[in-house]
Amino acid sequence: MARKATPNFEDALTELEQLVETMEEGDLSLEESLKQFEKGIALASSCQQSLQKAEQKVEQLIEKNGELFSKDFDSE
Repeated sequence: MARKATPNFEDALTELEQLVETMEEGDLSLEESLKQFEKGIALASSCQQSLQKAEQKVEQLIEKNGELFSKDFDSE
């Protein structure tokens, strides 16, 4: 089975927002609510990882002794 590509931050956040709205309506069965909750946890984790990578990049670009510097980091 092929692994689904990880959505980019904006797509994951939009999907998470839509999922929350659907769950807040309260029309889902318990089983479907649990499936959607699990999906939401995965999307939130993906967003968190994207934010951490962005934070690392920003930290690497911050001034050091008055000069901007950039340093590569692992981005899996």
